[in-house]
Amino acid sequence: MAKGKQMLYTQQGYQELVDELHRLKHEKREEIKNAIATARGFGDLSENAEYDEARNEQAKNETRIKELEELLENAVILDESNIDTSVISLGSTVKVYHEGMAREFIYDLVGSNESNPMEGKISDQSPIGEALIGKRAGDTVEVEVPNGMVCMKVLEVSRTQG
Repeated sequence: MAKGKQMLYTQQGYQELVDELHRLKHEKREEIKNAIATARGFGDLSENAEYDEARNEQAKNETRIKELEELLENAVILDESNIDTSVISLGSTVKVYHEGMAREFIYDLVGSNESNPMEGKISDQSPIGEALIGKRAGDTVEVEVPNGMVCMKVLEVSRTQG
């Protein structure tokens, strides 16, 4: 497989990819194999919706397995042991006060493939993540987001707990 773009991961994010790959290769492949075998038992494959669905699921699963294998092959795991924990970086948990909304938010800074804003996991490459990198508690940042400018004060910085 050709070497793709290297992506930075926290140890937790990398382990989640490894776990998903293992589940898809072992449990999901077995489920799909059984579904195909069951559908074959229903008779004529040319008009068998269950068989078609199982084959489509198999194709999706194999595509995701290939994606995960490539991501893992090109993964670089962040070495958190020698990082100044008072400075915001990948793997930091940051509590900020959003001045425009007059409320606090907590963000975990993660690699772009790990981001999930609904869980408070923001990418180090997102506008807010990028603006926070290198800052410390007490710093104020202004960030241009799609809705305009956002001003936030960094209240706390710590390492994300896995």
